[in-house]
Amino acid sequence: MTAEVPASAAGGMRGSEVERKRDGARSTLVWDVLQEVITARAAQSGRTALDIVDVGGGTGGFAVPFAALGHRVTVVDPSPDALAAAQRRAAEMRVTLTAVQGEADGLDSLAGERAADLIICHNVLEYVDSPVAAMAAIARVLRPGATVSVLAANAVAAVLHRALAGRYAEARQLLAADGSGAGVPRRFTLAGLTALIEGAGLRPGDAHGIRVFAGLLPGGAAADPGTADALRALEEAAAVYPALRDIAARLHVLGRR
Repeated sequence: MTAEVPASAAGGMRGSEVERKRDGARSTLVWDVLQEVITARAAQSGRTALDIVDVGGGTGGFAVPFAALGHRVTVVDPSPDALAAAQRRAAEMRVTLTAVQGEADGLDSLAGERAADLIICHNVLEYVDSPVAAMAAIARVLRPGATVSVLAANAVAAVLHRALAGRYAEARQLLAADGSGAGVPRRFTLAGLTALIEGAGLRPGDAHGIRVFAGLLPGGAAADPGTADALRALEEAAAVYPALRDIAARLHVLGRR
């Protein structure tokens, strides 16, 4: 499980422009949304340093930049190697984060109930034994007014990509599965993610499509900087346009307690 890598953080990160060109709207849009979330939460709570938990946070792609902004960040991941890499990344940036080995469905026992202002749950629900149990645990860790950021693979995009590649039988099988979790990794529809969030007692918030077009383009289609910038601008515009958002490679949905 790996987190999307933010392109930049306040105060700057070495190589941020390189990462911006590489990851494009996939990461910058999510990072910008989360910056808005924490800004609003800080204003609401009156606290400048927030408690952030990155479940399945891997090597700290989001955790370290948030720690660099002065927040108290905990990374929870089942992989000790990933946690060690996150700690090394934090040391390189001269920031501190807490690394805890564990699974999403036990998050409340690891982080404590009502302990977080923001929980990042990116590329996790595809792999857990029970997305329902994982989301329920996440909900218990959120403080009143806090937010969970959910990023997951889109079942609709998986069907579309296979059909465009001429893999029609696979596309039909995925369509029949309707994102219910057949095969690995599990995939979701926007309606399915929204229901999962609501089922945990949370209120669904803004939804964005990540990589609407990039996954459909042939390799190297946006290799030159000018084209990459134009594609990034298009992705950002399409992210909230419902008909396009719903076919994006990944779905980003906020849930609030």
